[in-house]
Amino acid sequence: MFVFDAHLDLSMNALEWNRDIRKSVAEIRKLEKGLEDKPDRGKNTVCLPEMRRGKIGICVATQIARYVKPGSLLPGWQSQEQAWAQTQGQLAWYKVMEDLGEMTQITNIDQLENQLNLWLENPDGDHPIGYVLSLEGADSIVSMKHLEKSYSQGLRALGPAHYGPGVYAFGTDSEGGLGKKGRELLKEMENLNIILDATHLCDESFWEAMNNFQGHVWASHSNCRALVPHNRQFADEQIKELINRGAVIGGALDAWMMVPGWVRGKSNPVDEHVSLIQLIDNIDRVCQIAGNSLHSGIGTDLDGGFGKEQCPHDLETITDLQKVPGLLKERGYKEEDIENIMYKNWIRFLKNAWK
Repeated sequence: MFVFDAHLDLSMNALEWNRDIRKSVAEIRKLEKGLEDKPDRGKNTVCLPEMRRGKIGICVATQIARYVKPGSLLPGWQSQEQAWAQTQGQLAWYKVMEDLGEMTQITNIDQLENQLNLWLENPDGDHPIGYVLSLEGADSIVSMKHLEKSYSQGLRALGPAHYGPGVYAFGTDSEGGLGKKGRELLKEMENLNIILDATHLCDESFWEAMNNFQGHVWASHSNCRALVPHNRQFADEQIKELINRGAVIGGALDAWMMVPGWVRGKSNPVDEHVSLIQLIDNIDRVCQIAGNSLHSGIGTDLDGGFGKEQCPHDLETITDLQKVPGLLKERGYKEEDIENIMYKNWIRFLKNAWK
C-alpha cells in the first residue's frame, strides 16, 4: 500500500550524519561499522531505495538547526544566522537530489496529485520521492523576511519549537509561552499559509498557539500522553483540540515515546517489547477520540537521531511500514480506514490547506 510519512530528517542524515542515503541501508551500515561518534551508527533504517521499495512515495522532509544560548546542554548553533546557514545547506542537498531525479519537491495541489498518481498507477516504478518541506524548530528564522524567503524556497510547514526553549516558543522539556516574537511568527505563517506543526510545543506554548493561529494545523510526529506519560506526548485534551482544528496526527516510532520507562542507552527494543503494535495503539487512541479514522496518520521520525537500537524490534528498515496495514486489519480496521491512515488523511489535509 502507498505510504505518506509525515516526518523524516533526510537532509540532517545526509549532512550531519554524513550518510549518502542513495545507497542501501546495508551499504550505509557497512560504511559506519566501527564508528562511535553517534549512538545509531551502523543501525540506520532509512534510505531512498528502501523508501521506494516500501512505497513511501511522499514524505514531509525537514530542515532543522537549533540556536542555543551559552551554557545550554543542548546541541546547536551559537547564533540564529549560523542556524539559518545550516538550513540553507540542507535545502541545497534537497535541490541536488532533485537535480539527480531522486526527489521532487511538492508545494501545490497539482504537484501533489501528479506525484500520488505516478505512484498509484505504477507502485513498483523507480519514481522520485516526493517531499513537502518542513522546518522543525523556527530558531533559524532570523526575521520575517527570512520566513518569506523560506516560503519562496518551498517551505510549507513549520514547528515553532523543538527541544528546550526556542527563539519563538518553548518546546519539549521546557515551559513557557510564545511571547511577542512567537505571536509575530504565527501571524506571518498565517499570512503565507504555512502549516503550523504543533509537534514539540510545550503545553503553554501549544495552547497559546491554538488561541493565536487561525491557519491550518497538524502534528507530524506525536504520540499519546495517556499511553506514555511525558510532556513530549499529547494529552487527550490536546488531541481533541487538534481534531477540532482538522489536524492529522502522525504516530511516531521512537521507542521512548512508545513504552513507559525507556532509558536511553540502556533499554533495548526486544526486552522492552517495543513493536509496531504500540504504533497501532497510538493510532487507535486518536481514532477512538475522534470517532473516526480521519485524523490519524504516520510520521515515523525514523533515523531522527536514533536507529535500530531505539525503534520497534519488528522494523528492520522503513520498508517494514508495509506491515502496518495488516496490523490495523487485525485490530478491526476496514480497508477505507487503513488507506486513510496510511496516506489519504495527509493528502486530504494538504488539498484543503492549499485550495
